[in-house]
Amino acid sequence: MFVVTLKFSANKAKAPALMEGHNAWIKRGFDEGIFLLSGSIQPSAGGAVLAHNTSRADLETRIQQDPFVAEDVVTADILEIAPSRTDDRLAFLKR
Repeated sequence: MFVVTLKFSANKAKAPALMEGHNAWIKRGFDEGIFLLSGSIQPSAGGAVLAHNTSRADLETRIQQDPFVAEDVVTADILEIAPSRTDDRLAFLKR
């Protein structure tokens, strides 16, 4: 599983013009079963995504398709986690 942080860059002011495309990108991630959670990094520092059911290479490609990333509104960092212990409700993450 992966934690992706999308931290605002100096081009943050471009975000409103790209928000529709960014939201469509997030929706696609959920619709395709890759994204489990998305939300804002507080206070107003960017966003984060919890992803699974994908390879790092495929996730990197997916991230490059985010209009915020493509237009340098955010910088993306990927943290890969190999879950070894979970609450029973998250057992599906241990693959």
